[in-house]
Parts: sequence; C-alpha cells; structure tokens
Amino acid sequence: MDLTTCLIVDDSRIIRKVARRIVEPDVLLIDWNMPVMDGLSFLRRLRGLPGGDRPKVLFCTIETRPDRIAEALAAGADDYVMKPFDGEILQSKLAEVGAIAA
Repeated sequence: MDLTTCLIVDDSRIIRKVARRIVEPDVLLIDWNMPVMDGLSFLRRLRGLPGGDRPKVLFCTIETRPDRIAEALAAGADDYVMKPFDGEILQSKLAEVGAIAA
C-alpha cells in the first residue's frame, strides 16, 4: 500500500475541507495570509529544512500582483492557484507541477 500525505495550510475551514476532498498526492497547499505565520514565511522555513525541497507546494491565494506571485515562486513555491478554486482547476495545477498524472 502506498501512503501519501497532504498538508493543507489555510485559515479557512471551508477551503481546507474542499481541498482535502480533492487532493491526495504528496503536496502542500498553503494560504498566503494567515494569522501567526504567513504562508511565505512557512514556505521559506519548510524549504530550509532537510527534505523540505521534496514536497510540491501550491500557494492558494487571492493575491493577483505579479511581483507577489514571483516572490512566492522565488521562495520555493512550485505554482499557485487562485481562490476560489474547484476540483478541475486544482487538478490541473497539480498535474502541471507533476504531483498527479495529467
């Protein structure tokens, strides 16, 4: 049996619930704006850990400024997905980063 892990980091319970039903590969969905620690800080810490380069990371955001998206990609995000998203959009993004078969 192949065990996969998915970590969804978002302060919205609804987004976590919807995303959980959609994803099953080893991937992290990270919200940009959260209390305590923002998604960009989390990503930078993750990528600095041993093995932290392995999981695929998608930023889930309402952020549309190209410079902010470029900042997330430069920090190690594999891609981003705009909120609100549905299963088709999320599966497309996961396929783009190689987390699932296209």
